[in-house]
Amino acid sequence: MSLPEEFRASYRKQKYGLVGTHSAVKTCHWQRRSLNTGGAENCYKNKFYGISTHRCLQMTPSLGHCSQSCLFCWRATPETLGVSWDQTQPIQDPEDPETIIEGCLRENRRALSGFGGNPNVGEEMLREAKTPVHAAISLEGEPTLYPRLGELVEAFYDRGFKSVFIVTNGTRPDVLGSLGVEPTQLYVSLCAPDEETYRRTCRPTSSVLWGRVMETLVLLDSFSCPTVLRHTLIPKLNMHNPEGYARLAERANATYMEPKAAMSVGAARERFGYDEMAWFKDVQRFAEELAAASSYDIVDEHRRSNIVLLSRLEKPIKLY
Repeated sequence: MSLPEEFRASYRKQKYGLVGTHSAVKTCHWQRRSLNTGGAENCYKNKFYGISTHRCLQMTPSLGHCSQSCLFCWRATPETLGVSWDQTQPIQDPEDPETIIEGCLRENRRALSGFGGNPNVGEEMLREAKTPVHAAISLEGEPTLYPRLGELVEAFYDRGFKSVFIVTNGTRPDVLGSLGVEPTQLYVSLCAPDEETYRRTCRPTSSVLWGRVMETLVLLDSFSCPTVLRHTLIPKLNMHNPEGYARLAERANATYMEPKAAMSVGAARERFGYDEMAWFKDVQRFAEELAAASSYDIVDEHRRSNIVLLSRLEKPIKLY
């Protein structure tokens, strides 16, 4: 089933650049801040891993498709729009990776064109932003529902991209295990320390998905690229049992843990309010509890993103 026009209209209104039938790109808050400040303000990926914020392409090949309906998710869903489509199945008739990338680059240039008249934005920096070298396959939806994900990663590398990040919810270990080409860094959004919390927080569309997430954690140790467990946290929902999160990190032998505050934005505002969000001090405290319960140490933090980084490494690997 194709995505309904109500869905596509909602994303156009939010200034997404739609590409083909199931892909999209969007400039993020931090890319705009980086351009407006001459690179003085950048995202946590810049601080942690050396990624050039203004040269990052944030995109998705799986618009409107996901196997979970997380309570904190800001995206439009059948629930929020009052229309229906089959969002949980792999994309039928997937479009070619090269076509998707070309469309994303075109829409990225179009979105950035307005910065040309901004006196705060230097010509060289804007030129670089229009020729991105970092891809974040993370914008919206679940990327493992795009059947040609490994080919997409390879196509980015073939175009000279220096890094390709994949962010997945971990419900398709079969896809991750057969990528063919690894990303530069692999994120798994692990937002619960146990199955009961997972059901309440991530609202999976099938009863078997927690088991698949556990399979993914075991699979992570086979990757040669750095791996990250991202914990998106709400105090009264899933910000508990640090020992449980720690056990799962040890099981995965993940390179990093990233506890981060969930934000009450977009459609998520209908499910939890601003006053229910974690403050940075709450994230710091939880990170300390994770460190105490595991072999990981706190190695960095980004206050304005409400995120802390833990690792067994003394400092994170600079990827670029």
